[in-house]
Amino acid sequence: MATVELTTANFDEMAGRDGIVLVDFWADWCGPCKRFAPVYERSSEKHPDIVFGKVDTEAQQELGAKFDIRSIPTIMAIRDGVIVFAQPGALPESALENLIEQVEALDMDDVRKKLAEHKH
Repeated sequence: MATVELTTANFDEMAGRDGIVLVDFWADWCGPCKRFAPVYERSSEKHPDIVFGKVDTEAQQELGAKFDIRSIPTIMAIRDGVIVFAQPGALPESALENLIEQVEALDMDDVRKKLAEHKH
């Protein structure tokens, strides 16, 4: 599956769905973002069951502000509508694959339980 452009218009719908959504916050002028793009694209082809989204932080400044993106690229992982990972920096392919494996292995009932405990 090719990457999907995420905007303020479609972000909540895409991020709120069941399953895994990876988000790459990037900009055209960002060298590390451009070097990371082919790694991200290759990974998207290996995992057709995962949505690989890209947010152009120049065109979608509201989304960058909403998630307090201060450094790009930033990778965010969302599973079943819950943000489970967010970290700035381009990942090597092996680290991106490892992140995907960890997100796939999460017990989302346990994650939701821990989130609920933190809100009290």
